[in-house]
Amino acid sequence: MTGEWPVDQPVDLDALGGTEPTFDELYMRRQKERALHEMVLGSIRHDLEQQPSPVCVLTAARDWCSRITAAAEDIAREKRKAA
Repeated sequence: MTGEWPVDQPVDLDALGGTEPTFDELYMRRQKERALHEMVLGSIRHDLEQQPSPVCVLTAARDWCSRITAAAEDIAREKRKAA
């Protein structure tokens, strides 16, 4: 009978990992990535809009760029070590 515990025949979860994602799964994954991207950019944009002057906006933008670049360099360095 299904839905009972304990399971009579366990499922090999490793064997399930090899299946190709469906169109709907790929679509949902892309939508999640897009939503995350929009939230991050929205957050940065909100921070820039809060700046009191054009000079402060540009200074904050440069700060964001340098922090993003520093994070990318750290991540790339870690990935090189792992490879």
